[in-house]
Amino acid sequence: MTLGEKQRRFTELVGRLILWCYDSGYELTFGEAYRTPEQAALNAASGSGIANSLHTKRLAIDLNLFINGEYRTETEAYKQVGEYWKTLDPDCRWGGDFQKKDGNHFSMEWEGVR
Repeated sequence: MTLGEKQRRFTELVGRLILWCYDSGYELTFGEAYRTPEQAALNAASGSGIANSLHTKRLAIDLNLFINGEYRTETEAYKQVGEYWKTLDPDCRWGGDFQKKDGNHFSMEWEGVR
């Protein structure tokens, strides 16, 4: 699969995730999707991200979760959303499973990068 094909698959799956969230009573706003390599390097240098972020490949998105109108930031609040995301494709990864928890992060593996 080419990067472009993977990006298009990712976009389709994000759409399915968004619909599932609304059908399940959650609400969302968009966080960060695309990140420049320069910004990824700055984030890595400050300890708030990694240089080879999948955001730079357009294979990651951060979603802001609202439950009963309340913005939720804790990873545990995203657990059902993350578990659903992982059912959509074997390459889907949820940031809540990362060593450094990132509950609002949804991505697809690419060339070994998770």
